[in-house]
Amino acid sequence: MKSKVVLLPLMLGGFGIGMTEFVMMGILPDIARAMRISIPDAGHFISAYALGVVVGAPLLVALTGKLPPRKILALLMVLFAVGNGLSLLASSYHLMLLTRFISGLPHGAFFGVGAVVAGRLAQPGKEAQAISIMFAGLTFANIIGVPIGTYLGHHFSWRIPFVLIVVVALLTVASVLRLMPNLAAKETNLRQEFHAFTKLEPWLIIGITVLGNGGFFAWFSYIVPLFTEVSGFGPNTVAFLMVLAGVGMALGNLLGGWLTDRISPLRATTLLLAAMTASLLLVPVAAPYQLPTVLMTMLTGALAFSTAAPIQMLMIRSAKGSEMLASSLSQSGFNTGNALGAYLGGLPIAAGLGYTSPDWVGAALVIGGILFCVTLVFRRRSQAAAPEPVVVVG
Repeated sequence: MKSKVVLLPLMLGGFGIGMTEFVMMGILPDIARAMRISIPDAGHFISAYALGVVVGAPLLVALTGKLPPRKILALLMVLFAVGNGLSLLASSYHLMLLTRFISGLPHGAFFGVGAVVAGRLAQPGKEAQAISIMFAGLTFANIIGVPIGTYLGHHFSWRIPFVLIVVVALLTVASVLRLMPNLAAKETNLRQEFHAFTKLEPWLIIGITVLGNGGFFAWFSYIVPLFTEVSGFGPNTVAFLMVLAGVGMALGNLLGGWLTDRISPLRATTLLLAAMTASLLLVPVAAPYQLPTVLMTMLTGALAFSTAAPIQMLMIRSAKGSEMLASSLSQSGFNTGNALGAYLGGLPIAAGLGYTSPDWVGAALVIGGILFCVTLVFRRRSQAAAPEPVVVVG
């Protein structure tokens, strides 16, 4: 890699994005209490953020695609700071829904553009590891930022974490402008960019992304009440448990990048999703016992985040000539899964089935992602086995 220093702005931006996305799980009961709403209703804030990602990823890439990547990344982080500043000031359920939507708009575009930039700066054969460095910021947020934000939000005010997020966003803007190489803007044609999505393969990959990530969020969105109501941990222990979850995510992210550079992205994705299914099925079994719960929290977090780099590489390679749009739409898929998992995971809780019930929902979603992987494998095999077309010269 030319220099890992140039990836630091991407890592820092990932830290801020990871903090705003995941701290909501840690402070969800506090926000619900402050706004006098139920925890499943507060889960809608997670879905609103994810919806913003889904809408913003293709929209903002389309609007800014002709600018140099450095300028795109800086503008996205400015919008991110504004959205989280508004969340800080929100005083009602509906205002919070709106500000979380705005905060999510730049998320997918930042990671989408950042993944392409990381790949361009990487040595051949090291692209997935470069992308995993960017996502490392998101995992470090779960080790440092989310636990700190959860602690401050629980003991002082749920608004404090958003102050920290705005500070990180502004630091990211400064580091992008100072450290990021001034890569040339790519000549883009929106019609050509979207042409790649007239084929089936990118949509199969988006399906894998939605269902795989949906399984993770069905579990993680309601992890705090699982800790306190099922495993019997005290509220003061939750921040430490979130640190352990973040450690698992960081290790899994590095594993996914390493594995993808050694086997194909599709094979890595399929194997890791199969392991994640098994882990989610074991979580309800372990939940009544504290030590097994700690171990399963780290393992499930690791497996969930291990799929980030292989899925991103899978999407980029499937859409030659449309890499930036494809990468951003992959993030839309991740956060469609975020919204879907948070929503579906909340339904059995609302029906009175308890806080382990979302894990069964999560496992079912990931199995669906594996079925998409298998479909893609057979599709590629059939295409490889198809005879070359015969050209008749008359």
